[in-house]
Amino acid sequence: MDPIANPFSPGAGSPPPELVGRDPTLEQARILLGRVQQKRSEKSLLLTGLRGVGKTVLLNEIELLAKKVGYLTIFIEAHENKPLGPLIIPYLSNLLFKLDRAAGVSSKVKRALAVLRSFISAIKLTVQDVTISVDIDPEGGSADSGDLEIDLPNLFVAIGEAAEDRQCAVAILIDEIQYFSQKELGALIMAMHKIQQRQLPLVLLGAGLPILPGLAGESKSYAERLFNFPDIGALSEKDAGRALQEPAQASGVMFESAAIKEIFRLTKGYPYFLQEWGYQAWNIATASPITLQMIHTATTKVIPRLDSNFFRVRYDRLTPGEKNFLRAMAELGPDAHRISEIAEILKIRVNSLSPVRARLIKKGMIYSPAYGDIAFTVPLFDEFMIRAIPQFKI
Repeated sequence: MDPIANPFSPGAGSPPPELVGRDPTLEQARILLGRVQQKRSEKSLLLTGLRGVGKTVLLNEIELLAKKVGYLTIFIEAHENKPLGPLIIPYLSNLLFKLDRAAGVSSKVKRALAVLRSFISAIKLTVQDVTISVDIDPEGGSADSGDLEIDLPNLFVAIGEAAEDRQCAVAILIDEIQYFSQKELGALIMAMHKIQQRQLPLVLLGAGLPILPGLAGESKSYAERLFNFPDIGALSEKDAGRALQEPAQASGVMFESAAIKEIFRLTKGYPYFLQEWGYQAWNIATASPITLQMIHTATTKVIPRLDSNFFRVRYDRLTPGEKNFLRAMAELGPDAHRISEIAEILKIRVNSLSPVRARLIKKGMIYSPAYGDIAFTVPLFDEFMIRAIPQFKI
């Protein structure tokens, strides 16, 4: 079949041809956006889930919802080694200039720009690569202490007041939010606390790994009263079938039911993998329907493709000790395990594994779904580790 007409789209954050199984989360976002516009209190959303479940896709979809109802939006991707202050400044600067270009002169917008100028000056004292400038005098005593937990809330309040004055609302969307330090995450939580207390039209929508609720709670104990943490998981077998069948049907192609069952067995319902198998199966098929045998052939193409891209980019960031830890973990299977079980396989003391465990959590490779347990953040990574290190010696 024509590969140009292939409806499937594997890729980081690529929107699937059919967004299924996410209606409850989108409805939650719709209600949040509507209530904030009406100056009604509502918890902001921080989406959590494993790699490949479509958190970025959902965040992009929520941004579209926000724009449709009149929000000004900024979309930020956090980085492992990029501090929050320098990262967010250019986006907030562009946002305020958009507000400033709106009809009429607004003292609130001018003040927000002055507060941003103070914030930039304070950040420059500690970070050398901040080059954004604002052609306005700073407002002394506002967001210029150099303490992010003091300055960011003041800056967010100034932006919220400017948006309120312009009779619009602002949505700040941040992907990979777990990369922020405890202090940075605490500053964001404190900022949203002030915003909610004053019922200003500014909302935070984020996405991160399953460690995010714990990180937020450790940073500020009241985080659970400010945020909802929707768990974005794998699709059910029914929804996985729809994600494959409906885009294909729109192009006049069908999957055999046995083919869909096999894809679900291989992918466990994770959206990214569904797109990979759908994409390769389409390109292999010569005519409709796509059969079970075609899926078997597609699998011989998908696995090397995943190994060299999706999995390898994460594997190559690991030290030999971290690889050994994860290989032992893979020996136990895909579920959550106790660190004592890994220590037993490696025949070493549990205490000696604690630093490796901490590094792997920081790198976003594992998380703790329950006290004392650890699990992979990347679906099917256990299978990859066994392929990557087949001669692992226990």
